[in-house]
Amino acid sequence: MSFSILGTGKAVPEYVMTNDELSGMVETNDEWIRTRTGIQERRICKGETLTDLTVRAAKEALQNAGVEPSQLDLIICSTMRGENVTPSQGAVIQKEIGATCAAFDVNAACSGFIYALDIADGYFVRKRVRYVLIVSMDNLSNIIDWKDRSTCVLFGDGGGAVVLGEGDDLLSIDITTEGNDQVLRIPHGSNSSPFYEHEEERAVLHMAGNEVYKFAVNAMATGIKKVIAQAGLTEDDVDHVIPHQANIRIINASAKNLGIPREKFFCNVNHYGNTSSGSVPLALDEANHAGLLKKGDIIAMCAFGAGLTTGSCVIRWSGNAKDPV
Repeated sequence: MSFSILGTGKAVPEYVMTNDELSGMVETNDEWIRTRTGIQERRICKGETLTDLTVRAAKEALQNAGVEPSQLDLIICSTMRGENVTPSQGAVIQKEIGATCAAFDVNAACSGFIYALDIADGYFVRKRVRYVLIVSMDNLSNIIDWKDRSTCVLFGDGGGAVVLGEGDDLLSIDITTEGNDQVLRIPHGSNSSPFYEHEEERAVLHMAGNEVYKFAVNAMATGIKKVIAQAGLTEDDVDHVIPHQANIRIINASAKNLGIPREKFFCNVNHYGNTSSGSVPLALDEANHAGLLKKGDIIAMCAFGAGLTTGSCVIRWSGNAKDPV
């Protein structure tokens, strides 16, 4: 006994930043960004806070699942940086939606949603929970260097949420970490201690793009192949692949390496860019509400990120999610 996905939700900021607008801030243009990343626009927080987005996604997922906040046994929020250092963003979500269950955060960068699923699986296996809410959301616009065109063109704000209930639809899951703080990292930033003797670094994202690309293509193909085999399936059995929406070239290369038809890969990176741990549940929610997911469909999901982390899983779509509202 593990879990089934009962409902999905998403939340993105209202403000849409196009490539043309971004080209007025850094030396770039729409064609350069689209041909290298597949991104045409991204959502950026202006009036919204991370709490606003996490709460909206949580409420959508609960409504889609037909589950009340009072029924939740656990809330897990995957995010790289919550609204506060403490309390956790999970605790803030719990308060805002009126739940009373335990809540905490997990930080596995862009792989956070899959890590959260793996954690939730353990609670279900131990029969500690009946309903679990996972919210995966990042506000990357406040931790990237808007003068660095190699990174600022890639990221956006937003994410998604799922409600899990008892079931047997998780067929396999795998998470990995290759300790590396050089290829992709965000320093903590300022330090208030008068005794601290190290040089401070700005709290902005630093990324070695070529190294990340090579890691990502290999990680996605390797991860998906592994969990498909663990589930006792073949690539032909997979109906949908929902990958981390980092870069269209990574997705295309991974599809080629896997031998899974490209049309089975759901992509929305063109509208949202890379939303870190929010990208997979955001894509899952859009696929769900577009009516693309049918009861019994086999879905492979995979993500990769700083750490360096990966997360991959295969699930059976239960078809329990209610019609979109």
